[in-house]
Amino acid sequence: MKSVPLEDLTAALSNSWCAETSASPDKWSNDNPALGQCATTACVVQDYLGGDILNSVVTLPDGSTDSHYYNMIDSRALDLTKQQFPTNSSFTEGQSKTKGYESTRDYCLSYDATRERYETLKGKVEKALNS
Repeated sequence: MKSVPLEDLTAALSNSWCAETSASPDKWSNDNPALGQCATTACVVQDYLGGDILNSVVTLPDGSTDSHYYNMIDSRALDLTKQQFPTNSSFTEGQSKTKGYESTRDYCLSYDATRERYETLKGKVEKALNS
């Protein structure tokens, strides 16, 4: 684990988000750069700051639901992509989502597309932090 100041990591992540790192590349835009970035962002945050990755179900104002990942570090929630959802969205309490894997991270990265997006985001963040 490589520790960096949270402010630096947050800036590197937000400057690295793009359609290529989003789970919804066709909906991604500069107006909502956090869209579809939660699982990969949570994994990159865990690389640098440790902690656990939790999952919650988000209910949007229109009644639709979505899965959302964020970090729990030293008993404090750290959610760097919550802003992707509209105001008045509600979130269930976070839980581990392992589906037979050792950790939520392992479950997320068991999907090839998510792993590829994670590797892309991780590389962009490392480059941003080293420049």
